[in-house]
Amino acid sequence: MPKLIKLEDGRPAWAEDAFLDVAEDEPTPGQGEALLAAGREVGVRLAADEAVEALLPWLDRLSLVALDFPKFRDGRQFSQATLLRERYRYRGEVRAVGVVLRETGHFMVRCGFDAFVPTDGSSPEDWAGVMGRYRYVYQTAADHREPNFALRLRAAEGA
Repeated sequence: MPKLIKLEDGRPAWAEDAFLDVAEDEPTPGQGEALLAAGREVGVRLAADEAVEALLPWLDRLSLVALDFPKFRDGRQFSQATLLRERYRYRGEVRAVGVVLRETGHFMVRCGFDAFVPTDGSSPEDWAGVMGRYRYVYQTAADHREPNFALRLRAAEGA
């Protein structure tokens, strides 16, 4: 079973995975609509070449969207996470799966990911170090951190 790291109060920690991972060629334990109608928590895995817009009819009923990174150099899933959080206001879990390395953790959180299945053997402590690496940010993002220019403006107004 893969090790899952989730953000709890903004800090990474080990977590139990409540979802059954079903491979594409395996039969699913029921169809999506039937599972949703039964009140079950349902999640989907989205490949890098699949559009997040395909999920829109069900997005408000999905508990998990797992975005699959096929290789380190493929960053399309950063954009998909940003779209989910900012354009479509998705509030469920956005999980990074596939080739997930802690060195990208800071950027994943900025884009809206809140769960990770790392492939580099890293721990939540390793992720905490990477995520806290940068004190300031320079633009708004899905993590809602206040950008440096806003901090400076507020400080100047208070002086």
